[in-house]
Amino acid sequence: MVHIFFPPRRQMNNARLAVSTLTLAMTLALAGCASAPPPDGIMNQAQMQLQAARDADAAAYDPIDWGNAQDKFQQAQNAMAKRDYDVAAQLADEARASAELARAKARLGAARAQIQSKTSANQQLREQIDQALSEQQQQDQSQATSLPPQQQPADMPAPPSSALGEPVPQGQGFQTYPQNPPTDQPAPASSTDQGGHP
Repeated sequence: MVHIFFPPRRQMNNARLAVSTLTLAMTLALAGCASAPPPDGIMNQAQMQLQAARDADAAAYDPIDWGNAQDKFQQAQNAMAKRDYDVAAQLADEARASAELARAKARLGAARAQIQSKTSANQQLREQIDQALSEQQQQDQSQATSLPPQQQPADMPAPPSSALGEPVPQGQGFQTYPQNPPTDQPAPASSTDQGGHP
């Protein structure tokens, strides 16, 4: 007869616990040693913002921020090549922010240039209109002085209906009465009144 002896269950549970704890510790150690993943998303965003700033002509309107954005992006690319992903992500984010600022300033500069151009064009049109009006007035004056006196334009006469007629004799037409007539004298009545009183 063969007797098989099993180790007590308590020792087996302790061994399993030790192995699982050791495995967990090694996994965490390896995870801590591993570097961050490459920041491809932020690099792509920075590159898109640089392209948008280039399209907005940021090099002409805001060369300082535009140059800063390009420098930061170049540094981010160098950090990516060295696999220093944390530094690359930070530099790419700075490049993106500088490119956005350069793009906004370029748009503002372009809008100001357009406003200035339209203001200048409006001023030229005003000057041309003023000059044309001045020439027209001079031409009208020279034509008026060159006409004989009987053909020169005169003031327009008033229409005949607006001419004043003879004054109305006293006691005819409208009459005015004092507002508070004396109580002992009645208001005079006239058969020739044409109305206008109560």
